[in-house]
Amino acid sequence: MSPILTSIVTAAGGVLAGLGLAAALLWRQQQALTRARYAADHDDTTGLPNRRALLAALTRATRADAPFGLVLLDLDGFKAVNDIFGHEAGNDVLTEVGRRLTALPGPVRLVARLSGDEFALLVDGGPDDVAAAARAAWRAVGRHPVDLGDHALAVRASVGHVSAALGVGPRTLLHRADTAMYQAKQAGTGVHGATTRHTEPPPGTRLRDLRRH
Repeated sequence: MSPILTSIVTAAGGVLAGLGLAAALLWRQQQALTRARYAADHDDTTGLPNRRALLAALTRATRADAPFGLVLLDLDGFKAVNDIFGHEAGNDVLTEVGRRLTALPGPVRLVARLSGDEFALLVDGGPDDVAAAARAAWRAVGRHPVDLGDHALAVRASVGHVSAALGVGPRTLLHRADTAMYQAKQAGTGVHGATTRHTEPPPGTRLRDLRRH
């Protein structure tokens, strides 16, 4: 092979190697970006969408011309699970509850874990559909004990639900569903529904601040 041809082949090989290296670097960057985007919108314990993802979905739903509602639930006595069995067992309970809620059929559109032992369901349809989804969620959570190896733990939830109304934003829906959930917990009724008012909670108000323990 002539020296000129050898140089051309060597140069071409270098270019191809450089392109391959650049492609691999680009692929790794894309994978890292995909993981970062996923982590930003998902809970790292259950793998469910998180509060940020729920708020985005609620915002889109309020802009669409279709009825929907929101269901909130939290687990009764969950702190005792962590205290008695440990946080790993507590995470197992949260993950199993997430699976049970995710298995609910339509009109449940989205299941999210907000924080701690609190979950949310975005439900398509009118008030009857939302109320039915809330009752289905309550039954699904408590239908069977959660297997913790040496223990079978009975799990119960308190559930609040609210249907959307024209001109009512996501923060009001969260506020009203959270209030209904707390009323269900206080009354021991399991499920409680709320009506939507056309008033937003004060800016900066957190849902937990709206409760009086």
